[in-house]
Amino acid sequence: MSEPSFQDPSFQDDVLDELGADRLHEIAGLLGTDAAGAREVVGSSVAELSGGLRQAAAEPGSADEVRAAVDEVASPEPPLRGVATLGGLMGGGLMAGVLAKLAKPAANAVAKRTGIPPATANRAVELLVPVVLAVLTKRAAQKGGAGGGLGDLLGGGAKK
Repeated sequence: MSEPSFQDPSFQDDVLDELGADRLHEIAGLLGTDAAGAREVVGSSVAELSGGLRQAAAEPGSADEVRAAVDEVASPEPPLRGVATLGGLMGGGLMAGVLAKLAKPAANAVAKRTGIPPATANRAVELLVPVVLAVLTKRAAQKGGAGGGLGDLLGGGAKK
């Protein structure tokens, strides 16, 4: 029996839309695969990052940091609105820091699952972090800052 998925496919779709065909092609080149292979790795990476966020939000040692990062993203004027640059984060922000901490464990999980060399998986996930940040920011803006937290931003809620 497989574990229930807490990943809302629409979050992955939003990340792929934000990424765009050109940047997906760039990731495919990095991975040495085609667009379909890149989509699969992007999907796995997004699932790992969002799962890591949910896990961090549930752990006492990091829950306050994640909550503050979500609040910052959901504030009326988030500091990083529309900062989806391929290759790095521009500026700071709490969510950027939280995602950066989750990038390496996510990349390691993707590498283990796919057989991609860890350094390559790490680079691909690093390229996705600003895109994930931009999607979270856009989702928060669409909700007008009045949200139910991380579950609303990632989709699917935080059901247990």
